[in-house]
Amino acid sequence: MASRERLLTTLSVTDSRPVSLRETISAYLNLTKPRIIVLLLLTTLGAMLAAEPGLPSLGLVVATLLGGALSAAAANTLNCYLDRDIDRLMERTRERRALPAGRLVPAQALRFGLMLAALSFIELALLVNLLAAVLAQAALWFYVFVYTGWLKRSTPSNIVIGGAAGAVPPLVGWAAVTGRIDLPALYLFAIVFFWTPPHFWALALLLKREYGQARVPMLPVVRGDDETRRQILLYTLLLVALTVIMVPFQLVGALYLAAALILGGLFLYYAVRLVREGTQRAAARLFGYSIVYLALLFTAVVVDRQLLLS
Repeated sequence: MASRERLLTTLSVTDSRPVSLRETISAYLNLTKPRIIVLLLLTTLGAMLAAEPGLPSLGLVVATLLGGALSAAAANTLNCYLDRDIDRLMERTRERRALPAGRLVPAQALRFGLMLAALSFIELALLVNLLAAVLAQAALWFYVFVYTGWLKRSTPSNIVIGGAAGAVPPLVGWAAVTGRIDLPALYLFAIVFFWTPPHFWALALLLKREYGQARVPMLPVVRGDDETRRQILLYTLLLVALTVIMVPFQLVGALYLAAALILGGLFLYYAVRLVREGTQRAAARLFGYSIVYLALLFTAVVVDRQLLLS
C-alpha cells in the first residue's frame, strides 16, 4: 500500500486547472466521456423507434435522449471521480482525463456528477415518464456503486455483471414510448448485455499492460490472453444465438433474421480470427466491428419491427 501511495505521488501532476471559460467547459465535458454516450443513445433511440407502429413525437425523442445523455454523463463523471487513482496509473488516461491531468479537482467532479444525476431524473420524470426516470437512475447508480466502486476492483467478471448498466438504455427508450416494459424490450436489453463482454474484453486485450500497472483485475490480467480470447468467442456464440432465438416468437421477422445472421456471422469470423491469430491487430478489428455490429443490428430491429407492426 505504501509503495502504491508513493507511486501515486510520483505520478501526480501539477495544478493545471483551466483559466478560460472554454478550457473549463472542455474539462467538464471530458468527464462525461461523450463518445460512450453516443452509443448508449443509439440503443435508446432504437428501442423507441421499435416500440410501436409509426414514429414517436420529436418532442418525446428529444426529451428522452436528453435525459439519457444527462444520466450517462452523470455515471461517467462519477466514474472518473471514483477511478481517479486508477486513471493516474494508466498511460491512456493520465493526461487525457481532466482529474489526473489536474484540469479539475475531485470535488468539482463530484458536484458536477451529482448535479447531472439530479437533472436527469427531474427531466425524465417531468417530460417523459416516471418509469423511464427510475430505470435511468437505477442504471446510473448500479454503474457507479456496483461496477465502478466494487466489481471493477475485485473480480475479472466485473464487466459481465457490471455490463447490465449499459444494457438499460433500450429499456428506458421503450418505457418512454409505451410507459411499460414488454418482452421485446427485455430482448434488446439481453442483446446489449451479451454484446458487452466480447466488446470490452477486446479493448482489455489492447490495454492489458495498463490495467496490470493499475492493478485492475480485468480478465486478460488475471487469466491471461488465451482465456480471454476463448471467453470472447464463447460470448459471441451466445450473442449470435440470442439474436435469432426470438424469431419463432414473431417478435421480429425475416428481415431482422437475415441481418442478425449476416452480422453475427461476421462477429464470429472476427472472434475466431482473434483466437487463431492472437494479435493486437485482431483484437482491434473485433473491437471496432463490435460497435458497427450493434449499430446495424439495432437498425435492423427498427426497420423490421416497423414493417411487422404496420
